[in-house]
Amino acid sequence: MFDGVQEAVYASPPEGGAQTALAHVARALGKKATIFVAQRAKPHARTLEAARLGAKVVPVSPGYLTVVQSRARQYCRDTGASLIPLTVYQAQDKQLGIQKKKGTLVDRARAEALVFRLARQERDTWVTWPNRVAALMAAEVALGVEKQTGTPVIIEAAILQRVLEAHVRQHLVALADLRVSLG
Repeated sequence: MFDGVQEAVYASPPEGGAQTALAHVARALGKKATIFVAQRAKPHARTLEAARLGAKVVPVSPGYLTVVQSRARQYCRDTGASLIPLTVYQAQDKQLGIQKKKGTLVDRARAEALVFRLARQERDTWVTWPNRVAALMAAEVALGVEKQTGTPVIIEAAILQRVLEAHVRQHLVALADLRVSLG
């Protein structure tokens, strides 16, 4: 909120708790907080607390929130101060904009396409694996049996390949039930 900002401005409803939160943060960081708030005959306790914490409180009349916001925006244009978003949505939108500029925001459609492509590559590697290793495995198993028994053994690579393919298919069916959730 205060990155590169010396003065933060907030347009607050009279009973808004953010005015005191902003005043606390500004005080802790040694920054300025200016709160625009609807003028009342008796200021709300939160407005008084923000002032006690060192915030500059600017009462606005008439006290419609749209007028309060307009005065706060004009103050920021005149002084170069930074307007703090009024709503959680606006704050989140501002944060998303910062993440996008920094390159830390991930495009969901792109991420899903990448996950799909990687899963397909993984599947394709598994599907072709029995064909690549069956003959080698048959030779290794035959050699191992011959060393243990002293009897030459022939293991058909084609049979081993079919067995491996069946087990790989079962494995891929089980993996197909996995779902990636991106939010």
